[in-house]
Amino acid sequence: MLLLNHAVVITNDQDNRVIKDGAVLIEGSKIKEIGESEILTAKYNEAEVKDVGGKVVMPGMINSHTHLYSTFARGMDLKTEQPPRHFLEILEKLWWRLDNSLKADDIYYSALYAILTGIKQGTTTIIDHHASYGQIKYSLEIIAKAVEESGIRADLAYEISDRNGDLMRDAAIKESEEFITSIAENNSEHLKARLGLHASFSLEDESLAKVSKLADKLDSNFHLHAAEGRLDLEHSRLKGYNGVVKRLDEYDIWRPGTIAVHGVHLQDDELEILKENQCFLAHNPESNLNNAVGVTPLKKAFDKGVKLCLGTDGYTTDMFESIKFADLILKHSSQDPRLGWSEIPEMVFKGNPELASQSFGVELGVLKEGAAADIIVVDYFPPTEINSDNSYAHILFGINGGMVDTTIVAGKILMEDREVQIFDYQKIAYETREQADDFWQRF
Repeated sequence: MLLLNHAVVITNDQDNRVIKDGAVLIEGSKIKEIGESEILTAKYNEAEVKDVGGKVVMPGMINSHTHLYSTFARGMDLKTEQPPRHFLEILEKLWWRLDNSLKADDIYYSALYAILTGIKQGTTTIIDHHASYGQIKYSLEIIAKAVEESGIRADLAYEISDRNGDLMRDAAIKESEEFITSIAENNSEHLKARLGLHASFSLEDESLAKVSKLADKLDSNFHLHAAEGRLDLEHSRLKGYNGVVKRLDEYDIWRPGTIAVHGVHLQDDELEILKENQCFLAHNPESNLNNAVGVTPLKKAFDKGVKLCLGTDGYTTDMFESIKFADLILKHSSQDPRLGWSEIPEMVFKGNPELASQSFGVELGVLKEGAAADIIVVDYFPPTEINSDNSYAHILFGINGGMVDTTIVAGKILMEDREVQIFDYQKIAYETREQADDFWQRF
């Protein structure tokens, strides 16, 4: 047993309790008890004790949508005469060329580096959306290797698309089916999987019928981009549907737990469809503004009762950064400073944990008896009191990923005193850069 004591414990439980001189007892992969330091230290005097010295202890962060394969794009020369002028050109000149160039070692180091950076910033669970049409077969297994070596939790999907023709589409479907079957058979504590789709505009009717039938066979739901750019909406209208969600609804894509990502150009009645089918809408504000595609209609989605969560889309690995940006863009786009105080914490500390808990079959994103021991220690000593009413304000204005001191997943310490324990981080960073140099030459 491991006892974290003398902490300011932010539980994120139903009552959002804050224990000012609190302790968390870990036994195996679960939390055994939470309470006051003095009581738990005396009660469990045989436990190993880690005195956190007044730092904040809170649940590990969950990223509801990212692309680990995007790591090598940072600072990369696109080798084009003109930079991308709109969203489709961003896909064509950057992302689709990048994923067509990826090989096995690129996939592995892209994933491992991003995962380790996330660990340093307090992320304990990720929902990843992968594409590597240069290396389809075994690509998910390669990412799974990086996940298992690092010790985090990851829900993986391969984005099936028709953009490279029938043969590659079928190879992506096969990779997805084999990996999902393998994960179900192994019942890993750290790995889960679901079917991934790119977006409506890159999927033919025949492909949607195929993946829908496969989802029935595998008892899977989906993870896909939905109305990220206006071209997705316009493509659906050309097909005779007033929106992406309506088109995909014809193929039973909207199943309980399906993740619709972005949703920038969704219509009001499409939000109703997502709600009725108990789907999640993953908001990625930094990516949306970087790609100049627009702003997700969050207020409308909240008002309609859609399940919302927050991701990064690979723009960053720091969920604390995304929280700040999500808050600002909601206020700015609505011209209403009252917004964000309930909506953003609802996404991050309710929506993300609900999504991840459904996937992994264990309670995540909360510190309570019986929940998973996915915990971070944050080196934050605030100038004002932290309590149940203001803990989110402290997270919003006071905490960033660089302040994370310790990261624990399933009771195992992955980083302590800002030193990654499971790998030589500097060595991995060096090897990643060497691999990136090789990739840039091939891009």
